[in-house]
Amino acid sequence: MQKTYYNPADLRKFGNITEWDEELGKKFFEYYGKVFEEGALTAREKALIALAVAHTEQCPYCIDAYTKDTLQRGVTKEEMMEAIHVGAAIKGGATLVHGVQMMNKVNKLDG
Repeated sequence: MQKTYYNPADLRKFGNITEWDEELGKKFFEYYGKVFEEGALTAREKALIALAVAHTEQCPYCIDAYTKDTLQRGVTKEEMMEAIHVGAAIKGGATLVHGVQMMNKVNKLDG
């Protein structure tokens, strides 16, 4: 088994977060479950969004979980990669647009 900082087996322990604060843990899982219910978006669409966000947040546990989930929901490899590129473009754009903040500060200091 490859050694990594993140232990893939720890994903199965996610539910254990209720052990040290049962009330908040249960409230989180209630919210989490509600978010992923069918609504205006299908469960498939929500899983694809979650996969893209997992990559922008760089969460290996989420990447593992939502890669499996999207595949089980019939999402293709091409759709998965396209969603990741959308997330990367937004993350890159969000980083670059903050350059305007830096430019404003430089202009203020130079002015």
